[in-house]
Amino acid sequence: MKIYFHLNISGFSNCYVVVNEISKEAIIIDPGQITEDIISQIEDNGLKLSAVLITHNHGSHVHGLKTLRKIYSPKIFAADWEVAKNDTTVITGDGKIRIAKMIVRYMALPGHTADSMIYGIGNALFTGDVISAGMLGSTNSSYSDFILQTNIQTKIFSQQDSTILLPGHGPPTTLKAAKLFNIDIKDNSNG
Repeated sequence: MKIYFHLNISGFSNCYVVVNEISKEAIIIDPGQITEDIISQIEDNGLKLSAVLITHNHGSHVHGLKTLRKIYSPKIFAADWEVAKNDTTVITGDGKIRIAKMIVRYMALPGHTADSMIYGIGNALFTGDVISAGMLGSTNSSYSDFILQTNIQTKIFSQQDSTILLPGHGPPTTLKAAKLFNIDIKDNSNG
């Protein structure tokens, strides 16, 4: 498996292309903007775009889906039906699916949004806006903040420290670094 990073300049969000080099299949996570580089990567390498995974339904994470759907016919996985209406495969709760001959773990992690979903492939965890290097995702109430922090503690912090966190915004980090340096979480666990 290889993971390629693409920056959506208009929303300063991250888009990831995950490639199974053996089966020549790809998964795109959070297509905020579809650039010529992303299309070239798929076409020049003879990849089949098998699926698109959406962490949550915010424009900077889904805006490029319209372009992708004009070119390809991937399965679209999200917790919000509104992402692609009848073409959305709605996933809820926690589970596993097989896409591009890879096991993709998914976990519902509300707090930033009601439809926040994180995805795990191998030792990589695609966290959307739930957690990033040094920060928690924004919330709109103290209750949402409590739900977010509780879910991070139980669903993310239960993973191995070597897990790589690939957020929706900002640089990648490791789970160990998030545990050590995320002030919001550190304060919550101490208080």
